Amino acid sequence: MMKYSVIIFDLDGVICHTDWYHFQAWKSIADELDIHFDETINNRLRGVSRMESFEIILELYPIAMQPGDKEKWAAKKNDIYVGLLANLTPADVSLEVKNTLEKLKESGCKLAIGSSSKNAQLILSQIGLLDFFDVIVDGTHIKNSKPHPEVFLLGAESVGMPSISCLVVEDAESGVNAAIAAGMDVAAIGDAVNCGKGTYNLSSFADILGIVIDS
Repeated sequence: MMKYSVIIFDLDGVICHTDWYHFQAWKSIADELDIHFDETINNRLRGVSRMESFEIILELYPIAMQPGDKEKWAAKKNDIYVGLLANLTPADVSLEVKNTLEKLKESGCKLAIGSSSKNAQLILSQIGLLDFFDVIVDGTHIKNSKPHPEVFLLGAESVGMPSISCLVVEDAESGVNAAIAAGMDVAAIGDAVNCGKGTYNLSSFADILGIVIDS
């Protein structure tokens, strides 16, 4: 008997990688505003909503920006980012990720996406996985972004399963915190391993199989 019946995946940085596109888009905005922006600052934005990300960038802005102007700049960033997403193809999903997802589905697991991104469906469409997952919960469905647990709780509710039956796969500390707040176990991968809060620490995506199927 499998320990988990539902696996909820973050999207960016877990299923595919769009960090560089985010960086380019935010860098373009920061340059226009004459704000210093580098990869260290960009790392603070991982798993965080668009407006919260912009607030972090504005920490180095010398004057208070009006809410309406913030919305305009954030929208401009998203337009740049969406344009860059046109470069994504199914080749941006590694063979390891594809094979692991297929094996999890064959095992009978329900597979879900739990992402704060409002562009999740576009990204999934570009990489050829829009119809693969049983449930997709993204920034268009939630009011609170990670580390709030809403996205994961809604994912569990959508498949009719309790939190205890769900495993979250996350690469950002904010996502790990959201999973913990939702009462779910979490498999940390990538940078999320460094926060030391994961139930499991993955050295590769395929390690999920050992946790879910072979446990």
